[in-house]
Amino acid sequence: MAETTEREINTTTYDWCVKAFSIAKDRLGVNLKADCSKAVIEQGQIFVFNHFARFETIIPQYIIHRTTGEYARCVADHEIFANERFGKFLWSVGAVPSNHPGLLPYLAAEILRGRKVIIFPEGGMIKNRQVIDGDGEYNLTSPSKGVMRKHHKGAAALAVTLELYKKRILTVEARGEHDRLLRWVEALGLGDLPTLIAAAQKPTFMVPGNITFYPIHTDDNLLRKSFEWAGVEMGPQASEELLIEGNILLKETDMDIRFGELIKPSISWNFWERRLLRRAFGRVEKLEDLFGLRPDADHWIDRAFAKTLHRETTSLRDASIHNIYALTTVNLSHLASRLIMALVKRGTAEIGQERFHHLLFTAIKNAQADCSLNLHRSVDDPDAHENIHCRSCDCAEFARFLSMAMSSGLVEQTEETYKFLPKLCAEHGFHEVRLENMITVYDNELAPVAGACRAVDAALDGEADRDPAVFSNLLFDDELRAFEWAKTKYTQDMHRDINDRMTATEDGAPYLCLPQHDGAARAPLGIVLVHGFLASPAELKGFGEDLAAQGYPVAGVRLKGHGTSPWDLRDRSWQEWLSSVRRGCEIVEGFAEKTVLVGFSTGGALSLLLAASQRERLAGVAAVAAPVKFVDRNFFFVPLIDGLNRFVRWTGAEAGVMPFKEYVSEHPHINYRHIPIGALRQLQLLVDEVQRRLAEIACPVLILQGDQDPVVKPESARIIFEGIGAAVRDLQMVSSTRHSILNEDIGETRQKIASFISALALPVRPPAAKGRRKAGDIFRRPLAAHHRAE
Repeated sequence: MAETTEREINTTTYDWCVKAFSIAKDRLGVNLKADCSKAVIEQGQIFVFNHFARFETIIPQYIIHRTTGEYARCVADHEIFANERFGKFLWSVGAVPSNHPGLLPYLAAEILRGRKVIIFPEGGMIKNRQVIDGDGEYNLTSPSKGVMRKHHKGAAALAVTLELYKKRILTVEARGEHDRLLRWVEALGLGDLPTLIAAAQKPTFMVPGNITFYPIHTDDNLLRKSFEWAGVEMGPQASEELLIEGNILLKETDMDIRFGELIKPSISWNFWERRLLRRAFGRVEKLEDLFGLRPDADHWIDRAFAKTLHRETTSLRDASIHNIYALTTVNLSHLASRLIMALVKRGTAEIGQERFHHLLFTAIKNAQADCSLNLHRSVDDPDAHENIHCRSCDCAEFARFLSMAMSSGLVEQTEETYKFLPKLCAEHGFHEVRLENMITVYDNELAPVAGACRAVDAALDGEADRDPAVFSNLLFDDELRAFEWAKTKYTQDMHRDINDRMTATEDGAPYLCLPQHDGAARAPLGIVLVHGFLASPAELKGFGEDLAAQGYPVAGVRLKGHGTSPWDLRDRSWQEWLSSVRRGCEIVEGFAEKTVLVGFSTGGALSLLLAASQRERLAGVAAVAAPVKFVDRNFFFVPLIDGLNRFVRWTGAEAGVMPFKEYVSEHPHINYRHIPIGALRQLQLLVDEVQRRLAEIACPVLILQGDQDPVVKPESARIIFEGIGAAVRDLQMVSSTRHSILNEDIGETRQKIASFISALALPVRPPAAKGRRKAGDIFRRPLAAHHRAE
C-alpha cells in the first residue's frame, strides 16, 4: 500500500503549479471567487464537486492549498494519462487516474497519510447540466452510454469504509495488538505507530462543493482559432471544449466556488448489524479487505456486511449530491432561462417584452427573499440588474443573455415581443448542447435548486393579481439593497482615509412615506424628493414627513453615489443620478395617479431634465436653487483636473493627481466633506444638458432661488425661467444668504412648494381617522440576509 516514488506528490512541482495558476489567473483577469471556511477545509478529508469543464478539476486543489497549504489528490479522467511522460507529471501534482487499480483503498491510504481527496461524483463532464430526471430524482445522462444513471458512489463508499477502518485501527490498538498495527504502519508508508493512531482518531468528513460559471460565452475565441490556423485537426468535441473553456479563461467569466458544511458518515446500525460488524472485522487485515467486500461474496458474513455498507453508502451519496447542487450560485441567466422554459411549457410561444421583464424582475425579488439561496451579484446587486423590469431594458447582464439567445436561434426579438423559437425544445448532442442551446443548460443547472425554481413559479402564478403598490415596494426594496451594497463596496482599505474623515452622521438611505388612506384607490398625487449634490435623502426628509402628513405618498430618492462614501460618488455619472430620480417616480406611481418632482440644487436640475422627457404621469416640478452658473470660479479648472485624473488612473494609479477636494458644507452632518473632482465634472455636464433641453419642458414648473445664494448664482433662476417651454411657470426669489433654503425652510420655502402642489392636485384625501400610520412613517422591506458572490 505504500506509495511508489514515481506516484508521490512532488511538493516543489505542486507549489510551482499553484503559483503559476495564480499568476495566470491574475494576468487573464479570471474572476475566481471562493466562499469557504478555513476550518471546514482544514477538517475536510473528502471533497466532492460538480463537473462542467475540464480545467475546473484544478480549482479545488488550488483553493485548498491557498487556504491551508495542504496537498490534495484529485481523481481525473484516465484518458489524459495516456502519454507516459505527461501521466507522471499529473501524478506528481496530485492527479490520480479514474481507472487506477484499487483506487478507493489507495485514496483511503492517502487520507491516512495526511492528504485530502477530491472526487467528482458525476463521473465526467455533464455538459448539459441535466442531473434531475422527469420524476424529480437525481439521475444524469452517461456521456459514453447515452442512458440515465445514478451518480457514482465512490466518494461516499470511501468515506463510510474509511471511517470503519479507522474504528478497526482503534479497536486493534485498544486490544494491544501492536504487531498488527506496525504491519499497517509499514503498508501505509507512515512514519510510526502514533501517526497511524492520530490519523485514525480524526473524524472522516466529506465536504460538498459547487463551481458555477457565469456567463458562459458561446462566441469564438483566439485559443480555438489559433489551433485552427496552426492546421491542427480537431474533432467536434475538442473544438467545442476549446471554445467553451477557452472563453471561460479568456473572457470575462465569474467562477463562484462554494464549500458546504462538513458531512460525517452516519453509521447507525442496529444490534444485529453491530454483531455482524465485529465478526466481519475479524476477517479484515488490510484496507483492501474492507473495500473488496461485495454482495456476491462467498462468505455469508461478507455478503451481509457488504449489503449494509451499500445502504449507508447510498444514503451518504444522496445527501452529498443534494448539497452539491444546493450550493449553486444563482445568476440572472439561470432565472431568465428558467422563466423562458416555464413559459414554453405553459404553451407561451410569444410574450410582450414589458410583461416578460416584469416577470423576470419579480422572480429576482422572490429569489432575494429566499435566504437559502446563494445569489450571484447579477441577482443580488440591484446595480447589476438595474432597469431589468423595464421594456426598454438597458441592463448589460440581460443584453448579453439576450444576444446569446438570439445568435443561437433560440429567441427572436420583435419591436414589442419576444418569440420563443422551436430550437429551444429540440434535442442536441452531448458535445453540441453548450453551443446550440445554453438556455437549456442554464435551466437544467437550476433545476435541482428548489428555492430558485419556486421563485420563478411564484412570479408566474402571482402575475394575475399583481398590485401596482406591491410592485412599487419591490422597486423600493431594490433601492435599499443598492444602498447597502454601495456601503459595503466602498469600505476597503483604499477608501479608509477619506471615509474616516467624513462628518455626515445622518442615515443616507432612501425612504418611502405612505400615509394610509381609506380604500384601495391610489392617491391623486405623489411626491418625489430629490436631494442635492454631496447630500443624501436625509436633506429633505423632514419636508417629506410634512408632506406625508398632508396625505401625499412621498419617496425620498438617493442619487447614486450619495449617502455612502465619496469614493462611490467618484465612480458615478449624471446619467446614473437621473436614473435614480426616474426610479423614484416609478415607485411613487404605484401609490399615486400622478407625480410631482421636488428637487433641491442638483436635485432640481435633475428634476427639470426628467421633465424634459415629457413623462405622461408627471404633474409638475418644483426646482429649488437649481444651478446653471456657480459662484466658485474654480469650476473653470474642473475639466482639466478631471482629465488629468482619468489619464493617471489609466496608467495604473488608482487615485489620480487630485481625486478629491475638501469642502466646507452648510450641513456637515448630511453632506460629504470631500468632493470627487470627477463628480464635479459630471455636475457640469448635467447642467449643460439641462440648459440644452429646457425648452422641452411642458409641465407646470415652480422655480425658487435665494437672492444671495453663496453656491449657485441667483441669475440661474432667471435663465431657467426664460428657457423652459412650459406655459405654466412661476419664479419666486427668496431673501437669503444661504444655499439650503429648502432644508432650513427660509422664506417659507416649504409652504410655497406645498401651495404649488395643492394647486396641481385634485382634493387630497385626508388620512384615515382610525388605525392610521403616523404621518411620515418610513416603511422599509427588510433586506434578506444573503452571502454575496462579489
